[in-house]
Formats: sequence, structure tokens, C-alpha cells
Amino acid sequence: MSARPRLSRLLTILLALTGMAALIGGTVDGGTRAAAQPKPNVVVIMVDDMNMYALQYLDNVRSLLAEPGTTFDNSVVSYSLCCPSRATFMTGQYAHNHGVLGNEPPDGGYQKLPAAETLPVWLGRSGYDTGHVGKYLNGYGRADPTEIPPGWAEWYGSVDPSTYRMWGYTLNENGVLRTYGSPDVEDPALYQTDVYAGKAVDYIRRKAPADKPFFLSFAPLAPHGEGAAGGDLSQRNPRPAPRHLGALDDVTLPKPPGFDEADVSDKPAAVRNRPRIGAAAQARMQNVVLKGRLESLLSVDEAVAGIVAALRESGELANTLIVFTSDNGWMQGEHRIRNGKVVPYEESIRVPLIMRGPGLPAGRHVKTLASNVDLVPTILDVADATPAITLDGRSLLPIVADPAMIPRGIVIETGPKTNGTNWYVGLRAPRWKYIEHSTGELELYDLQRDPYELTSMHADPRYADTRQALASRLAGLRTCAGDACRQWTPVPGPRP
Repeated sequence: MSARPRLSRLLTILLALTGMAALIGGTVDGGTRAAAQPKPNVVVIMVDDMNMYALQYLDNVRSLLAEPGTTFDNSVVSYSLCCPSRATFMTGQYAHNHGVLGNEPPDGGYQKLPAAETLPVWLGRSGYDTGHVGKYLNGYGRADPTEIPPGWAEWYGSVDPSTYRMWGYTLNENGVLRTYGSPDVEDPALYQTDVYAGKAVDYIRRKAPADKPFFLSFAPLAPHGEGAAGGDLSQRNPRPAPRHLGALDDVTLPKPPGFDEADVSDKPAAVRNRPRIGAAAQARMQNVVLKGRLESLLSVDEAVAGIVAALRESGELANTLIVFTSDNGWMQGEHRIRNGKVVPYEESIRVPLIMRGPGLPAGRHVKTLASNVDLVPTILDVADATPAITLDGRSLLPIVADPAMIPRGIVIETGPKTNGTNWYVGLRAPRWKYIEHSTGELELYDLQRDPYELTSMHADPRYADTRQALASRLAGLRTCAGDACRQWTPVPGPRP
């Protein structure tokens, strides 16, 4: 990070490239900042298990964040599972470096996070007020429900296992436990996302008048499920806010080319052994899970509008970086996988990533590959703050200014594991995806020709040079740290 360009230099580049002189001086969206800009505020909105498909239903996210901001169209997570992904957001490191390799002990969980040196700690040292509302890392609160992790000046963290309830959840509110309602009583005033949103807006309104910048982490559960879906096809899981129940009754289960894939002979045994998805299973996927997920996100969309409105009313919108993303994606029947994440396929690892704020051009779509390992370097770049550990990602701000920057491969991994379960490590490159499974099985996809990953080319002799090159790159990256994680050389294409 020593060579990381700072925000002021990025602004100069962007202004020269785009002529966005309105970003300096004057007022934007109710802002009243003078030409000498103070450190920007940072608001990160991280939803849970949201795939790219769901973005089309979030009108406020698209109109209030994407249209006036920048969308990273090829954003992936390095470990498609809640706890490891959120640990990457806290550390800026791959899982093989931060050590959180699962949701539960012995390989993962909150207690594995090296919490003494994380993003809120570094921002606090740089003069930021810090606040968190909602889900943290899996397992938080089980050992000590009143613990406040290092770096957080204000803390409204959900205590496990109550995190996974839309009603009847418990928050640690700055050391005091408070339970909101009962799991079986759907009180509209106590719906989880709405309560979290109210606390986020209150935080902004209280901190905006202060002289110091603030960092707010807002982490609702939606669209993560509340538990095992039952047999009643009229029951949504997760449960949406009562006002949104039935709002998306007309939605039908999408069936892209990879849905309930007929020929999986090229896939690992874990996929080959899956049965086809019958009509009853598809009905449950559509009416219980899909509609529940999408309708639960409508309250998140309203929360985004409330956060933006609070920033605008306080005069801070023009001087705030807002990041919208998810901890991982979600499978909806692709390759016979009825639901879930963890697997290396696109629906599982791709996530929305939208940023609005100083220096980010309106309506820009960046095609360069981005990752959740880049979030910490980007935020520290904006905040002019310094980490105390080695970061594996890179700031995305220079990529916005120069999309032609040298691409690189992103490590995607789920291990190694100590509990005997299978795991994999691989690379997601701009064109390629290469996976080495702990079982010895391989996968290789040419995403340019096969974006739905219907045919693995790992055994095709035309791709032998490609496979060898990717295997060589992976050998150098699977345990990489710091600058070594950002090294990349071109990969040859298939033979004629």
C-alpha cells in the first residue's frame, strides 16, 4: 500500500478525464462543502447472500447509487461464504492469510478473526468515528454477547443465533443487550431491516454535524434465509416486511442455460451426484425462497433511500463514499444446485458492487475484474488511512480513472480444511476460471465463449497450454501475500 495513490491525486486524474468540475466547489445533492474537501465519510451497505439477478428489483439502489455512481460489473468474492468473506472485508486479505476458513470452528467463525488490526481500527486511528449496525461475523456474541470488537466507537451488533430472525433478534447496543419482539409475532414496527435502518439513519444525523468524518457499516440479514424452508408454499423464507408480502407474486423462477443442467459429466462428482430438480422442488424454490429473498430486499432498498436522504439533508452526501455490495452470491438451480453458495460458479462468487461518492463518475460501468479483497484498500485510499498489516487487494479508484490497467487473477478458495470436508482453490481471471479441488478433480471454463460454465475444458487438448499456464499462476498465488497477490501475466488461449 505504500505506493497507493491518494484521493486528491485521483480526483485530479478524473477531473482531467471527465471534466467533472462540479465535483469541486459549489453544492451537489445538498452538499455545502468548500473547495478544500475534508476527509470523506464512508458508508458500506453489505447485504447477505445477494446474487446479481436480484439487483434488477432494487429501484433505489439503481437510481440513487448506480446512476449517480460507478458500477463494477465484474465483481467477485474470493471465498463465497459469509464469515470468510466478511473477514476479508475487515482485513483486506485473502482467507488463506486472515485465517477465517469457514463459518464455524475449528476452521472459522468470529473467534478466528484477528480483530486487533482491522478496517475500523485503522480508520479510528486516522480520525474517523466508527459505527456498525447489524450482522458482523458468524458466531459473534455466542461466547460474550456484550463484547464490542476493537475499533468500533458505536456498536449495534446482532447476537448469534438471533441474527437469523426477522423478529425476535437481539442487538448488543454499546454493551447493553436488547431483544426486539418475538420470532412468532410479526410486528411491523420491529421488522429487522427497518430497525437497523432506523439506527443507521440516526447515526448519520448525529455524526454529520461533528467535525470528524464517520465510517458506518450497515449489514442487514436480507436476503439470507431465516432457517430451513418448510413445506407451506405460501410461507416466504426469509419473511419480508408485512408491507411487502406478495409484492412480487408475479415473479417466476429464472431458468438460464445452466439451470437444472442436463449433462454434468464434465463436472466434479459433487455436482454429478446431484439429482435433477423436479417440479415440486422448483415450486418451493420459486414461491418460498426466491420470492422471500426478493421481497425481503425491498426493505433494504427503502433503507438505502433513507440513508441517502439522511446524508443529503445533513449536507454530507457529496462528501460521502457509499458502497453497496454483498458478502457472497447465491445459486438458484444452476448446475442442479438448488440453493446455497461456497461453490466456485459465477452465480455463487459474483456480487453487486456499486460505489457513489467523490471522484466516482456518474453512470460509469467498469468491466475490469474487482474483488472484495479490494474493498479495504479502496476505503483506506479514500480516507487517506494506513493499515497495520499487509493487504492483498488493490484500490479500485485508479481502475475507475484508467480501466485499461493491467488485469489480474483473483484467488477463489475454500480451504484447506481440517475437518475432512472437500475444498478447492482456483483463479478467476478476466477470461478464465480454473479450479483445483482437494479431491484431485479439475475445472476450467472459458468464460468468453461459455459464460454459463456449461462445459469444463480441463480435459480438452486444445486448452492444454491454457490449463498449464493457469496452474502455474495458481501455484504462485495460492499462498500469496501483499504485492505477490497482484502479479499477473497473460494466459494463452486455446489452440486452433
